[in-house]
Amino acid sequence: MPEAGGEFPRAVLFDLDGTLLDSAPDMLATANEMRAARGAPPLVLAQLRPVVSKGARAMLAVAFPQWDAAERDTHVPEFLQRYEALIGRHALLFDGVETMLRCLEDAGSRWGIVTNKPEYLARLILPQLDWEARCAVLIGGDSLPERKPHPLPLQVACERMGVDVRETVYVGDDERDILAARAAGMPSVAALWGYRLAEDDPLSWQADRMIEQPAALCAASAWPASNAA
Repeated sequence: MPEAGGEFPRAVLFDLDGTLLDSAPDMLATANEMRAARGAPPLVLAQLRPVVSKGARAMLAVAFPQWDAAERDTHVPEFLQRYEALIGRHALLFDGVETMLRCLEDAGSRWGIVTNKPEYLARLILPQLDWEARCAVLIGGDSLPERKPHPLPLQVACERMGVDVRETVYVGDDERDILAARAAGMPSVAALWGYRLAEDDPLSWQADRMIEQPAALCAASAWPASNAA
């Protein structure tokens, strides 16, 4: 496991939902639109929030527990279409994220996003946050033949940024994020402020660092050291 680096990474890749962006309120509005269309009462945020990082199917399983997996699959397009119309309306950056990104930029580090969210939806977020020029790369869940926990999205992101995977750190709030980083040979940070099920145990993910709040990553010593020889 890499020791504390004492300096900022050359580059950082982030998951989006649950790591940079608290998108759960948008997801709740989407699920509740679908429930209202079917005469069901609204969910509360606490019901949906833990599964947001698991994707549309997991959220549909909470919103419509009576549906089996095949029926949930048929309603994913509706979920995404409704979400696209609502995207960014209620979502906010997690506290400290903007400060953390500015610290990275001030230190000369570049940063990008690797998410399992469809790329077209992730790209809608960038102008809302004024990130179009700041985000060096964006890889979505449908950008490549593989998605996390496969390492390919992280590897391609590094290729597009012109950096070595060993000099890049991945930050995410889900076990798939840490597995993808490990498979890519990239140091990792588990974002403990994100979305998790009660039974999730971040210790078992074996990330190189576990960080409680984004602002903590303004300290160079909080980052794992490079894996580069």
